[in-house]
Amino acid sequence: MTTKAGRFEVRHDGVTISASRGGRGRPLVLCPGLLTTQADLHELTELLRRDFDVVTFDLRGHGLSSPADRYTFEAFLGDLDAVLAEVAPRAPLLVGHSLGADLAVHHAAGHPDAVAGLVLVDGANPIPEPFLTEADLPEFRAMAESLRHEFARAEGTAHQVLLTPQDFLDLNLEIEAVRSSILDRYREIDRPVHLIMSTSMAGNGGDARTQWRNRNWRAGVERLVRERPHVATSWLEADHRLVVTHAPEVARLIHDVQRPWTLDRC
Repeated sequence: MTTKAGRFEVRHDGVTISASRGGRGRPLVLCPGLLTTQADLHELTELLRRDFDVVTFDLRGHGLSSPADRYTFEAFLGDLDAVLAEVAPRAPLLVGHSLGADLAVHHAAGHPDAVAGLVLVDGANPIPEPFLTEADLPEFRAMAESLRHEFARAEGTAHQVLLTPQDFLDLNLEIEAVRSSILDRYREIDRPVHLIMSTSMAGNGGDARTQWRNRNWRAGVERLVRERPHVATSWLEADHRLVVTHAPEVARLIHDVQRPWTLDRC
């Protein structure tokens, strides 16, 4: 590990993970989601650092981290595991957004004593029906292809994403499969879990498919709470980019929900 001005690097699996640390208080590790970088989460990170000792990082192929020869769920989980092994001597509050929430659940399930609690932001949702059916694949392929221009504009900056549109599509299909069994992972976690969810995960479009996706998203949360009644939930009037568009509200909820948790879990 090398450190400079709050930034450091973690090397594993042939990849260099760019990370940063700052703030004071209880330890917190913030795991970004797919296509999201530390730079994108700057406002949320700075707000959290008022109350926490925050570590955050770029997943492989994102931001200032190096590219990789594979972008799979297990590979990204390895990135999170490596960062936590390097910098978390005390069990942190583990916060994840989108894919980062799924990674957080799987890490906590595999390391039951390694975290103080989980805050899961718009991810790790055991939705009752898959978002990506055969009928949806043309739409998602077009969406993935449209990302090529966004990736090109951010190239060479701290916001860059080095994945290809096909990587993005393949990962979305894999995440669907992972979420189909994520209730089993929740059953292995005995730490406090709080969800911060968007009311319009799929956006605010009035078409029938968008509205169905938003209902399906809410139904997944309801399914989880029925199965695990101790899981707490907060909803924000936002879409899936809530960590960027509603950073102050997300930071406030993270601060508020952790207060009842006993400090001896740290």
